[in-house]
Amino acid sequence: MAKWFVAAKRADFQKIGETFGISPVLARIIRNRDIVEEDDIRKYLQGTVEEMYDPGLLLGMECAVEILERKIRENKQIRIIGDYDADGICSTFILHKGLLHAGALADTAIPHRMKDGYGLNEHLVEDAWEAGVDTIITCDNGIAAAPQIELAKKKGMTVIVTDHHEVPYEESGGERRYLMPPADVVIDPKQEGDNYPYKGICGAVVAYKVIMSLFRRLGLEKRESALLEELLELAAFATVCDVMELLDENRIIVKFGLSHMQSTVNQGLRALMEVNGIDKKKLSAYHIGFVMGPCLNATGRLDTAVRALQLLEAEDRGEAVRIAADLKQLNDSRKEMTDIFVKKAVKLVEESGLGKDRVLVVYLPDCHESLAGIIAGRVREKYYKPVFVLTKGEEGVKGSGRSIETYHMFEEMTKVKQLFTKYGGHKMAAGLSLEEKDVENFRREINAVCTLTESDLEERVHIDVPMPVSHVSMDFVRELELLEPFGNGNPKPVFAQKDMAFLSARILGKNGNAVRFTVLDDCGKRWEMMAFGDPAPLNAYMAARFGQEAVDRLYLGKTQDIRMSVTYYPSLNTYQGNTKLQLVMQQYQ
Repeated sequence: MAKWFVAAKRADFQKIGETFGISPVLARIIRNRDIVEEDDIRKYLQGTVEEMYDPGLLLGMECAVEILERKIRENKQIRIIGDYDADGICSTFILHKGLLHAGALADTAIPHRMKDGYGLNEHLVEDAWEAGVDTIITCDNGIAAAPQIELAKKKGMTVIVTDHHEVPYEESGGERRYLMPPADVVIDPKQEGDNYPYKGICGAVVAYKVIMSLFRRLGLEKRESALLEELLELAAFATVCDVMELLDENRIIVKFGLSHMQSTVNQGLRALMEVNGIDKKKLSAYHIGFVMGPCLNATGRLDTAVRALQLLEAEDRGEAVRIAADLKQLNDSRKEMTDIFVKKAVKLVEESGLGKDRVLVVYLPDCHESLAGIIAGRVREKYYKPVFVLTKGEEGVKGSGRSIETYHMFEEMTKVKQLFTKYGGHKMAAGLSLEEKDVENFRREINAVCTLTESDLEERVHIDVPMPVSHVSMDFVRELELLEPFGNGNPKPVFAQKDMAFLSARILGKNGNAVRFTVLDDCGKRWEMMAFGDPAPLNAYMAARFGQEAVDRLYLGKTQDIRMSVTYYPSLNTYQGNTKLQLVMQQYQ
């Protein structure tokens, strides 16, 4: 069971509220996000695209656009090499469309997950050389591709790296030596010497900054303003899909993107919304991260990501809808396969003694390698431990890891990097390749170097405001919309009510994956409270604490024996034209 903590960060909430025309409760929530200075609060609430950072602040930008301008003038063939996830696909689209509008002779290549693996590889370099490509520009990859870039340079090609991942390093005597690839220029906010004010941007935002800077240099900014708006929508889409923190510049980008996507000119995005039944006017970061984004990602997982790029580049509505429908179907089958292997992974942890490890390494040889990251994320949610899921690939074993806040996955992997044939990532997620004989060695050694304590492995719920349900109103719920978009770094606020009386319960949904409770607030008013997800753990908890008979009576609507503390989020539920307040349960104890 997670531990609950009330955030106790101090500020003059009354004064903040008066300054910005918000309630003291909202001021408190913003303070809990570590947004303190008046200008930062203003930017959080009212930031505009004009406040995005100048692309010229990225180290290497001036050099990169100089090269690109020259290559365009000389009519040299440029190849964009992206990646097979949503960020890589969006980055490729942004660079390709931007370069074509700048007059470049440009094409694209996206690696195949199974045949090529992540990012730039030797055969992509050879293919480019044989096709007469003069310049390779990477996006969302390249920072860890030193040998492949060396090969391209030996063949006389120009290489521009645009990436956002951590720079690989070697550690000796407590000193880190960063291993930069031998490209003509590298643009990556995480490289040494880069002074870009916000390091948390995704690959597509880096790509967008390149096009913005190039247009500025070529005097195309005003003429291509509509195109830049379309490209910024895709940068926003990728920011959410790549689970970047929705703070600072990212928050501005995603707010802009969500607003503009409602009337997007991109046929692919329109079709994705259509086939998924998304109301454009209610589009949220949730829809991008959990509905539309997975459809793009599914192509890179089970097919080829080239299909997803074709969707974004489609100019005919009919073609876009056909591709989007295929992608949705592919994603539906991906979800079914994921559920099967999550069950297998949990069974392995429960029955093989793996559960005692602080870092879980689960080997599922017959699992499709593209599902490893999703499965790792689901297993992490269940056990609140760092998780690696390994699968048998065409060459050796491949895997993906998902981490917890207290564990820097990339740095921990670097401690045992001698076991990998390839690895990369950041604090919360990573990918790796190794030989099958080293699977057990990896499990043993990653646990041997692990310094996680018992308290590190306790999930913590940070309550923003302990607030009786009776304080919730329609106006307050609408005010909470000022905090959107929600996501990594800017989660939905957590409210809490102690000792709430539960009067009745009813299981809903065709899969029985929701419970509607009737609860009583501190003023004796009845409320509807929804709990989403498998109800079995909640029912088991109530039975253990109050007895099965009390739970049975609850489902018959005949009990007042059950009282629990809950964390919740208030929302509005509209059904058949009627809108009413509703509470969504998040945790219970």
